[in-house]
Amino acid sequence: MHTLYRIQLLILMLFATSTAMAQKISYSQPEKDDYKNTEFEIIGKVSGNILVYKSDRGDYAVSVYDNGMELKQRVKLDFLPKKVISMDFVAYPDRVLMIYQFQFKDAVFSYCATMSPDATFASEPLLIDSTRIGYYSKENKVYSVEVSEDKNRILIYKINQDKEDNNLFYTFLYDGNMHLVNNSKVMLPMQTKKFFLNNFNLTNDGDFLFNKLERGSGKDYVISGSMIMKHPLVDSFEVTPLQFHSQLLDEIKMKLDNQKGTALITAFSYKQKRGNVEGLYVYKYDFKNQKTLYEKTVAFSNDLKAAARGESSTAAAFNDYFIRKVINTADGGFLMTAESFSTSSRYQPWNRWNYMYGPGGYGGYYSPYYYNPYYSPWYYNPGYWNNSQGLRYHYDKVIVMSFDDEGNMQWNNFVNKSQYDDNADLYLSYMMVNVGNQLRFLYNDLDRRSYILLDNSLEPGGKVNRMPTLRNLDKGYTFMPRYGKQISSHTVLIPCIYRNYICFAKIDF
Repeated sequence: MHTLYRIQLLILMLFATSTAMAQKISYSQPEKDDYKNTEFEIIGKVSGNILVYKSDRGDYAVSVYDNGMELKQRVKLDFLPKKVISMDFVAYPDRVLMIYQFQFKDAVFSYCATMSPDATFASEPLLIDSTRIGYYSKENKVYSVEVSEDKNRILIYKINQDKEDNNLFYTFLYDGNMHLVNNSKVMLPMQTKKFFLNNFNLTNDGDFLFNKLERGSGKDYVISGSMIMKHPLVDSFEVTPLQFHSQLLDEIKMKLDNQKGTALITAFSYKQKRGNVEGLYVYKYDFKNQKTLYEKTVAFSNDLKAAARGESSTAAAFNDYFIRKVINTADGGFLMTAESFSTSSRYQPWNRWNYMYGPGGYGGYYSPYYYNPYYSPWYYNPGYWNNSQGLRYHYDKVIVMSFDDEGNMQWNNFVNKSQYDDNADLYLSYMMVNVGNQLRFLYNDLDRRSYILLDNSLEPGGKVNRMPTLRNLDKGYTFMPRYGKQISSHTVLIPCIYRNYICFAKIDF
């Protein structure tokens, strides 16, 4: 009897230990130079070290943390110029590629430096390319970077727009060791100013895929589009038209499946201009064999709209939803998450189309010289995104939809949350973590004027479970979940604010 009791007690102790370990949180301590307005990027976990890049008014550094988030060293990047235009990192198990561009006099230069796990550099940076833009150019971001899923192919490219009806691509394709595979010069006609480019992707084989889209006269909807593809050793584009069948689309997203050799496009669809969201447009392209697999629209039922609605009417239930994430599944299907997001202000009414494609409603920024395809509301820049006086942000329900390999909806469910804040949205929205057998949704909930980080799990069949409160939640740290990054299969790093300083919390599931 005593033996049985001891076995039961041991099992309970082991279970309690595993539960605690499943939600272990380790915090970094504030560093004197990391104020709330410090910009950062989580690089990842490299040879046991956790690296975070930080930038503040021309000072650049990388903080190196151990597995317990104790600071090992802070390395200043003194070799960088004072005004770095952009910075991209590609993390490997034993090194990090740091690809950056800067302007010197009337030219923009693109370089790549190789960083060790302790944030040191053993060799000189590699010059990739340079471009003369003139002294008075207002838009000096020339180069963009795409990285394949396996990180064995890296593409640096620029798009010249010296003529409105023609884009001239210059591409530089490298392998994971920054050996040049191919460079190309390719032209792509644009017809009119209503056409724009987005959804740039790079396959594991080095194929360059993106969308060329056309907006209607009101600039609110996409009325036509094409899949554009460039093979790594071919200096031409292959164009595959998309058939919208008189539908109007917005917020078009692309997701690659390198295992299946397919590209998936999703977008919310409308029947008429300024109408309500009626369903989801789904298009799958076989880029291995260069053919369309299917193209359809999945209509949202009234029951689904009724479940999705917040304060809107049933017909307008999805008008505030934005596609956040698309995840490929092993059977060739996919999961899609969308979040209800809106703002309210006494000065300006809410308009969905102000938030999808950047200033002017178009995807990217057009300059007389070069085209910058990037616009991301998820980039941490507190000086830009949080200075709207009198504006209230609302981040509410998250819907998860499951589709089979033919694009048919299998099930759907909701993570029910209701968040708002005035003038700033740093602590709102959520982070999704893929731990293999389930998805975890981390988000803040306001409790007695303080934010508490909550954890919901989504099982493979679609069931949503409220998980126990995360252990070791320190009241002094306020999490910013949507700026977090998954750095291993069961570990995430989430930035926090602690006494007006930027800190980081590592959560082990």
